[in-house]
Amino acid sequence: VQLQASGGGLAQAGGSLRLSCQASGSIFIINDMGWYRQAPGKQRELVATITRRGNTNYAHSVQGRFTISRDNAKNTLYLQMTSLKPEDTAQYSCYAEIIRTSPGGKVDYWGRGTLVTVSS
Repeated sequence: VQLQASGGGLAQAGGSLRLSCQASGSIFIINDMGWYRQAPGKQRELVATITRRGNTNYAHSVQGRFTISRDNAKNTLYLQMTSLKPEDTAQYSCYAEIIRTSPGGKVDYWGRGTLVTVSS
């Protein structure tokens, strides 16, 4: 199983970016998915999570600006980021709790991060 994140880049303050994270491999079902971020010199922090049914949870710092969503048919997670601020600059990583078809079992997987840089 692999998670591939994409969509990061450079944006100006007030701008928008959309991140994607696609899971592939021996997947039976994906439960919770989410995004974390880590800025230079800071601890990793939760950005947003979403259950398979679509229930969402956001960090206070992104509430009202970011929207997490998923396409279960495509095994893909999204993060629409608007009204970006310089403090949103970080490496964004996706994760997914996956029940595998082979060799079976429930495992948390992490994708390689994608860098988001917001200029003032």
